[in-house]
Amino acid sequence: MPDIAKLIGGKWKLIILQILIFQGTKRFNELRRLCDGVTQTMLTNQLRALEKDGLVERKVYAEVPPRVEYTATQKALDLEEMFEAMHNWWLSYS
Repeated sequence: MPDIAKLIGGKWKLIILQILIFQGTKRFNELRRLCDGVTQTMLTNQLRALEKDGLVERKVYAEVPPRVEYTATQKALDLEEMFEAMHNWWLSYS
């Protein structure tokens, strides 16, 4: 069984997954704006790791300038209940 902390651990991976699961497909710059404070390098690294682990799909369109979109895979969408449970837990303590 893979180490869950490596798959979704860290501030940015959770935020990226939450955005893609609940808001749908996003372009790189949209994600960067929504992930307040993330650097371009960090976002790129986190997206690559999520793609490698099968949680995010990257689609490149042959346009000028190139358009790249990121979408949560079914594997990531299966985490929706976990995110909702975390949100409810947070609400109960705030």
